[in-house]
Amino acid sequence: MSAHDAVEVILTKRDRGELSDSQIDWVVDAYTRGEVADEQMSALAMAILLNGMTRREIARWTGAMIASGERMDFSSLSRPTADKHSTGGVGDKITLPLAPLVAACGVAVPQLSGRGLGHTGGTLDKLEAIPGWRAGLSNDEMLAQLESVGAVICAAGAGLAPADKKLYALRDVTGTVEAIPLIASSIMSKKIAEGTGALVLDVKVGTGAFMKSLDDARELARTMVDLGTDAGVHTVALLTDMSTPLGNTAGNAVEVAESVEVLAGGGPADVVELTVALAREMLAGAGVTGVDPADKLADGSAMDTWRAMIRAQGGDPDAPLPTARESHVVTAPADGVLTRLDAMAVGLAAWRLGAGRARKEDPVQAGAGVVWHARPGDTVRAGEPLFTLLTDTPERFDRALASLEGGYDIEPSGTAFTAQPLVIDRIG
Repeated sequence: MSAHDAVEVILTKRDRGELSDSQIDWVVDAYTRGEVADEQMSALAMAILLNGMTRREIARWTGAMIASGERMDFSSLSRPTADKHSTGGVGDKITLPLAPLVAACGVAVPQLSGRGLGHTGGTLDKLEAIPGWRAGLSNDEMLAQLESVGAVICAAGAGLAPADKKLYALRDVTGTVEAIPLIASSIMSKKIAEGTGALVLDVKVGTGAFMKSLDDARELARTMVDLGTDAGVHTVALLTDMSTPLGNTAGNAVEVAESVEVLAGGGPADVVELTVALAREMLAGAGVTGVDPADKLADGSAMDTWRAMIRAQGGDPDAPLPTARESHVVTAPADGVLTRLDAMAVGLAAWRLGAGRARKEDPVQAGAGVVWHARPGDTVRAGEPLFTLLTDTPERFDRALASLEGGYDIEPSGTAFTAQPLVIDRIG
């Protein structure tokens, strides 16, 4: 006879009570084993969304999720480890140049990444645009690659926090995705189980982010930093702006191409700025001093590590990337200054062109996406290209164009424009 039952746990949280350690341990384990039904867990998730959790409850919940699976161990590596997690945005290709850059500075980067869902792109989808590259590695392959190359970007194995996988799918269909305790425990259970020594969180805020308000983003960042710190992982969060998309591209192959430009010492200024800022935090967290990541972009060593990392996972770094069969150019309607480019509008357009998926099982088009030819603050001329839309299926253009409508503002020339800072705050 079990010490608890699902209804008792639901009622505790429904009535704004605090769940005990044993209630949390029991319900997470019983749900993972199938003893607690989906409808019961969805009722509990809704009660958590509405009534919140204390720091102790969230830490215990995260621990129970970790305990549902295996923990990785990187202590055999000859160098320290650091990882980065982004809460997801539009044009957010930062992981691609960041992992090899940090590895080139002497820190191993075990980057377990995911696929895109909705308007936010997935790192694995982007890398799968590279011919031959594979996302699935065994733990032994991952360790060997971390020792030889210093960086790996791959899919998380089924053994890490299986409770999270099950609960994540349930939250998606029950309107409980936004519960900050559940977001924080979902992200941090996987990152702590992964065994990294230092963790830097890129918490996005703005129209194209999961967190639209600064207060919510700050609460999520603080909650995750506390969880990491309590688990003995050196954890820092940067709050970064996602009202404007990152770089000049959103899609899969187009974002890989832009990442390679950054590794070659060029690329859009905002992508370079954020990549270097996160790299510096990862190095500090891993205790590595006296090396500046900006130098490793300039001298080509980050590019060398990128090429080795892609090759190690079966990819050909020299192969031409897939291109979309069809393109459509949107021209500027007037002369002036682009003062706003809405990240959500661009993300939806890329998704509707085939770069993302509506359901987990949907395929993505490697070549689909959006390229924007101006960023806020740039002067534009009537009739000149503003966006290029890319897809293999031209019937998608109309819906993509509809999502861009109202997604940008052009003001008369001479209008004063002040750029938002990219890094808004640091928590840790």
